[in-house]
Amino acid sequence: MRYAVLNLPRVSDSISTYADRSAALLRHPAFAWLGLRPALAQHTAAEHASMKRWASGRSSMIEIGVAEGVSAMALRESMAENGTLYLVDPFHLSRIPLLNFTKRAAHRAVESCNQGSVVWIEKFSHEAAKSWMKPLDFLLIDGDHSDKAVEQDWNDWSPFVQPGGIVIFHDAVMFEGGWPSADYGPVKFVNRLFRGNRSPDWTIVEEIHSLLVVERHR
Repeated sequence: MRYAVLNLPRVSDSISTYADRSAALLRHPAFAWLGLRPALAQHTAAEHASMKRWASGRSSMIEIGVAEGVSAMALRESMAENGTLYLVDPFHLSRIPLLNFTKRAAHRAVESCNQGSVVWIEKFSHEAAKSWMKPLDFLLIDGDHSDKAVEQDWNDWSPFVQPGGIVIFHDAVMFEGGWPSADYGPVKFVNRLFRGNRSPDWTIVEEIHSLLVVERHR
């Protein structure tokens, strides 16, 4: 199996469990790069299916925050054949930057599919946004989870999303058996901006587990 998704319920926001037994024993991303375990998702099976569904046929897409690449893999499998998926992540948390097994595992996962094309942008999202000029029809915000950072990602990138385009926030909804809490940055931000029709140009079109999906009015 190429990837493993989160089991529910989660006992805490710091303990992740997976059905694949190798995940518990081989946690380091080097094992995913070597193919000794599947790439580990930070989302559930239902969230994985939702991302694939919303990515279907999209042609200009950005994901902010890649981790081991499972969500990017889902997007690539569903995107338009002539589409481009831009993956924004500085991969800065590796203890040994020259090896950076999280980045290697992500490349291995994403490159297991050849649908469309992929452009890797190894920058922080606010740095990548400074020179961005292209329209988007899909944006996944799953980078820095502080309230301030989520708001900056929204302010930097949402103006490029065209009418009919969608934005997905991960870790943005509290749900039974889940991990987000009221003090999560994505939870606070989406509640502030989208609950009670406070953002009239956007409509919430789906909430499933921790995902919240909004669409720009056509």
